Amino acid sequence: MGVVSLPLTAEPIRFVSGEMDTIELASAEKLIRAARKQLGVTTSYDPSYMRISYPNGDVPEDRGVCIDVVIRAYRSAFTFDFQKVIHEDMVRSFAQYPKIWGLKKPDKNIDHRRVPNMETWLARQGHEVKGQDWKVGDLMTCRLPGNLPHIVVVARDAPARAPLLRVVHNIGRGAREESLLMTGLSGVRHFRFYPEKSNR
Repeated sequence: MGVVSLPLTAEPIRFVSGEMDTIELASAEKLIRAARKQLGVTTSYDPSYMRISYPNGDVPEDRGVCIDVVIRAYRSAFTFDFQKVIHEDMVRSFAQYPKIWGLKKPDKNIDHRRVPNMETWLARQGHEVKGQDWKVGDLMTCRLPGNLPHIVVVARDAPARAPLLRVVHNIGRGAREESLLMTGLSGVRHFRFYPEKSNR
């Protein structure tokens, strides 16, 4: 799927000073470290529907899909629960969310684990970034060949139109840090969300 495997080693985080404020820098570092903690822990890709607790519910840590990397990273870095905030927003504004799955009402077991729903929540909260100059800790969503939704945590700064983007994600073999080939991706969207900054 256009993925080049790289060694699963945590390189020093490189930031471009002056382009992110102090809170963003600290938050980006926390987020990417939390994402990298999943390497070697989440070892399989499992899209199965599961009933989970609420709030702070999770499928078994050794498995999951691309979005579980993001959900777990935010919980670990910021004690932020995407399950709760997306469910609450869908209860209030269900009509604003995609109807891809034929649901008639929110489902707290799965809604937050669907990339189009997270895209919708992030955009509704004002966290979408215009432009493709990627910074560590950014979120990128896209559609893989076959129109499959995908989400990653950006692991290294990269300029717009970079052919490869270094990411942490689960694209089928568990959580990995790899270079994602941008050619062939469609529907690319760019988000930057740090709960610590938003709460100030």
